[in-house]
Amino acid sequence: MLNLHNAVFLRSAVKEADFPDDDLPQIVFAGKSNVGKSSVINKLLGRRNFARVSAQPGKTIHINYFLIDEQLYLVDLPGYGYARVSKAEQQRWGMLMEEYFARGLLTLGVQIVDIRHKPTRDDVTMAEWFRASEKPWIIVANKLDKIKKSQLADRLAEIRQTLLLPEEVPVIPFSAEKGMGRDEVLAVILEHIGKDAHT
Repeated sequence: MLNLHNAVFLRSAVKEADFPDDDLPQIVFAGKSNVGKSSVINKLLGRRNFARVSAQPGKTIHINYFLIDEQLYLVDLPGYGYARVSKAEQQRWGMLMEEYFARGLLTLGVQIVDIRHKPTRDDVTMAEWFRASEKPWIIVANKLDKIKKSQLADRLAEIRQTLLLPEEVPVIPFSAEKGMGRDEVLAVILEHIGKDAHT
């Protein structure tokens, strides 16, 4: 049984030596800097302000590790695609990503996109990182509460087509505000770590 409420911030990794390297599963969250990544993480854990929610995008410039019930790591990658970040910062981000993915530590990738818009070039690049890792990953299409039901099928189809998703990669509509999609995302995570959850 996994207690999602037993969540602690472990560390911010700024270099490869900072990555935990043990047998615990690592669930990796990625998304552009204003897509609501922290809000999605908070909703999944049932915690209001656990992952920092910033009004100013581009604040997460490290890889943040959270230890969940001493049984898995939730790994929060730096938000990407924020125009005001300097070239040097973008390069540092790229190198950190390369080091992380090269280690093969990832158990499951969770890529968050905005369901209201066509995925950006940066979203496509992130999808390529996950695809190249040859590890399972899912797409969480956040901000479901901001579109009409009649738009849903077209939005999901556009996301799948733009990101060139293999059939086995699910696209899960999600609302960090209302909680829609939470159970579906948790079910996929738990399936990949072989656990039940106490939420």
